Amino acid sequence: MSETSTSTPVHSPIATEPLRASLSPSRAGDFKTCPLLYRFRSIDRLPQKPTLATSRGTVVHSVLERLFDLPQAERTIARASDLVRPAWDDLIAAEPEIAELFADDADGSGLERFLTQARALVSTYFQMEDPSRFEPSGRELLVETTVGEGEGLLLRGYVDRLDEAPDGRIRVVDYKTGAAPREAFEAKALFQMKFYALVIWRNTGTIPAQLKLMYLSEGDSLMYSPEERELLSLERQLGALWAAIERSLRAEEFRANPSKLCGWCDFKDLCPAYGGTPPPFPRERVVDVAIDRRSEGVGTD
Repeated sequence: MSETSTSTPVHSPIATEPLRASLSPSRAGDFKTCPLLYRFRSIDRLPQKPTLATSRGTVVHSVLERLFDLPQAERTIARASDLVRPAWDDLIAAEPEIAELFADDADGSGLERFLTQARALVSTYFQMEDPSRFEPSGRELLVETTVGEGEGLLLRGYVDRLDEAPDGRIRVVDYKTGAAPREAFEAKALFQMKFYALVIWRNTGTIPAQLKLMYLSEGDSLMYSPEERELLSLERQLGALWAAIERSLRAEEFRANPSKLCGWCDFKDLCPAYGGTPPPFPRERVVDVAIDRRSEGVGTD
């Protein structure tokens, strides 16, 4: 069941100002999953409720970024564990609403359990690799490039970590605090990493030798070596995806795509597929959305 519209808009369609094509892995994934979800997040910019899972992921990502600020010999489990509480304090200083997750935690036991779980994920990281044995070439690194004709399509995103071997080979690393995907869903998990590989290839002329997803909750890794032909295919797919987004923007129509993922959606009460009504389409934001270059944040998975 999808959102449908049979009425004619009372205002003219968007057609006066050209849109700057721009995609990130998250926003591309949103549109592929559900065009209406893309609208709610990218155009309406509706707030999303913080969760323990996303907040824990943000804390762990912050710790692993800060870990590499230390001298190599000091990158130990103990030092990393000591970084967890400061990372939490910095998170709620930047986003005070997250503290509401523990509004009813009178004795502090809930927060302590949260911090203990974060430390456990950090500890698992040390079972997977030894951070004292290498120096990343980049952390929380913005990568972006423009592909296609004319003004082109701006591709951008933030890489958790970039490693470069002495012989110039590049490894792209992403930390995940959620469960590793079943084999049938590995392609979806690798979409983000192939997106980064495409951007890096177009920027440097070098295809990353390895894409590595580190699942800290299970101590497991998913590794993949991309090939030129599949990155070219992805480039074409992203161009087609933006064309579909642009058509939806101009028509002011983003259809719902109900799935099992709807149970985790913050916007279900606004979705026509579940009897809801989206807010009026914010036409004044459309051009801003197309050229939005803000950070998407980290630690959300």
